[in-house]
Amino acid sequence: MFSYVSAEQRVPPDHPLRPIREMVDVGLKAMSRSFSRLYVDWGRPSIAPEKLLRALLLQVLYSIRSERMLMEQLEYNLLFRWFVGLNVDEPVWVPTVFSKNRERLLSGPVATQFFGRILEQARVQDLLLDEHFSVDGTRIEAWASQKSFQRKDQDRLPPPEDPGNPTVDFHGEKRSNDTHQLTTDPEARLARKSSGHESKLAYCGNVLIENRNGLVVDTELVLCTGTVEREAALHMARRIEGDHRVTVGADKAYDTRGWVGTKCGNEM
Repeated sequence: MFSYVSAEQRVPPDHPLRPIREMVDVGLKAMSRSFSRLYVDWGRPSIAPEKLLRALLLQVLYSIRSERMLMEQLEYNLLFRWFVGLNVDEPVWVPTVFSKNRERLLSGPVATQFFGRILEQARVQDLLLDEHFSVDGTRIEAWASQKSFQRKDQDRLPPPEDPGNPTVDFHGEKRSNDTHQLTTDPEARLARKSSGHESKLAYCGNVLIENRNGLVVDTELVLCTGTVEREAALHMARRIEGDHRVTVGADKAYDTRGWVGTKCGNEM
């Protein structure tokens, strides 16, 4: 009926989450003053920003598709509870409450500061190169159904026979971002990786990586357009500190006259 073995003892000493948690704890400790300003002395108790950030990091590392599924994992996954800092008998947050706290937390500079604190640890250990970088973008699919990608003039169409799960016939219909929009995620765009590939509702995620150890030093999440990868790469390259010469490597998608003509493109 009783167990005296803690979650800390159940996590193997060589588990890859252990060094990650050590780095995360160092970064969060340096941000304690910023977190203290987020709390108020009245109202309902909020989710601790430290735990919320750890939970979001787990969602990224384990590719958990939704915050509702993340809360389900936290309910019974001892490894996740240990990483976040929840006791075995501590209740898990309601998904809607977690989402609202996440929006409020990430709408400010907290996520950027957290990422910067992690990079600072790598810089102190001399793991970051400040001269040679690589850049690339990828399509991040939106967690939305094609049925939700509806015409912007939907009010002119007759109501569906089943509003909860309408029958949608896409055959012969030309669908584009100019005429259609997601009702559940309006900022997602219909995009494809290249000619010959199917179009999907997505965002464009971009990363700048230093070439010595392959560490990500900057990121950009933007709306999908035909030129957004090159524009995001240029923004990230210009944010590199210092007045020294910087080289940036990229793949065939960046081989255009406009990109090569820029100062950044000339040094590729």
